[in-house]
Amino acid sequence: MVCLGNICRSPIAEGILRQKLLDQNIEGVSTDSAGTSSYHIGEAPDARMRQTAKSNGVNIDDLKARQFVAQDYDEFDLIYAMDSSNYNNMIALARNEEDKSKVKLILNEVNPGKNQAVPDPYYGGDEGFQHVFDLLDVATDVIIDKYVNG
Repeated sequence: MVCLGNICRSPIAEGILRQKLLDQNIEGVSTDSAGTSSYHIGEAPDARMRQTAKSNGVNIDDLKARQFVAQDYDEFDLIYAMDSSNYNNMIALARNEEDKSKVKLILNEVNPGKNQAVPDPYYGGDEGFQHVFDLLDVATDVIIDKYVNG
């Protein structure tokens, strides 16, 4: 799961997916999140996103921001971007076509081909954090159905 700073959208996406995998006793799937920028390396997720997560039964307090690197292509089969800007940043780091084929826009799992962005709630009000949670809650259900249970 990848966004810009790895403190709002991507950690909640990781946290939601991780919690669902635990709840469904699904093993053998590893999750992670990163940012395409280095702005927040080592920082915890935004306090507003941590609170939103907790109020929805997900704990992301253990996560720390890190920057997406080309070696992530070796570690992961699927890499989800939260928006087209971060998608393009990851494609620019791709070493080959195989790397590029791993990168997807997460909301395309829900609405194929629409290229919709998960909005960045950082500069908005608290309701934006719940909206992001709700969008990613649906997307992670689709991901589990498609790639894990399918």
